[in-house]
Amino acid sequence: MYKTTEIASSDIPSDNPVHQRLLFPYMHVSHLVSGNVLEIGCGTGRGVGVLADKVSDYTGVDKNTELMNSLSAQYPNFTFIDMFLPPLQDLPSNHFDYVITFQVIEHIENDDFFLAEAARVLKPGGKLYLTTVNRLFSLTRNPWHVREYVSAELSGLMSKHFSQVITEGVHGNGKVMDYYEENKKSVAKITRFDLFNLQYKLPRTWLQVPYDIANRLSRLAISKSSNQLVNSIQVDDYYLSDQPAASLDFFFTGIK
Repeated sequence: MYKTTEIASSDIPSDNPVHQRLLFPYMHVSHLVSGNVLEIGCGTGRGVGVLADKVSDYTGVDKNTELMNSLSAQYPNFTFIDMFLPPLQDLPSNHFDYVITFQVIEHIENDDFFLAEAARVLKPGGKLYLTTVNRLFSLTRNPWHVREYVSAELSGLMSKHFSQVITEGVHGNGKVMDYYEENKKSVAKITRFDLFNLQYKLPRTWLQVPYDIANRLSRLAISKSSNQLVNSIQVDDYYLSDQPAASLDFFFTGIK
């Protein structure tokens, strides 16, 4: 199920800080959502269990047949659709109370169309909750990402499709930032061998496997050298910040 380091696993100890970081937005929106919810890019279902008793209807879409079948069996009262994004094919307009899409837009070639489709399926007054990485905190090129954003870029893009955009961020406390600094050192030990800056010159697809191997080795090395720190980080070590440009991830709300 966890084929790349892009999908941090709750079952792999060295992934714990990343898993908790990805879990935080679900915990936060679990206090905000109700009614009919669509999740674009539901992945392994990290957040489905968090949201299950908060909503009356849930639809999850992702481009993975195996995962969608597995989640359908696990949550028979919810709907899971195997779908390449965008468009949100066959999903009706003005239908959902909320749309959630966490750490997805950076993987989408046509991000403008992606946001247009998210807005289309929302009811008037409905809300989109979106997270993505802050490019300013990226330590190296991630070849799984089509692009990454700074705050103003993403805000401007979302403003084309939503009447109001609320810009916030997901950041971490001292423990989280200690882990970030350890990760920075570990990544630097690997990228110092990239004398010709090939990570920014070669096609993304050529770099995905080497990136995954290096990323896994880096996480394991940090876990070995700072095991207590890695294991101690929990979801409440992350928090919502009103300074998105200074946060690890963006947490933006678009209101239709």
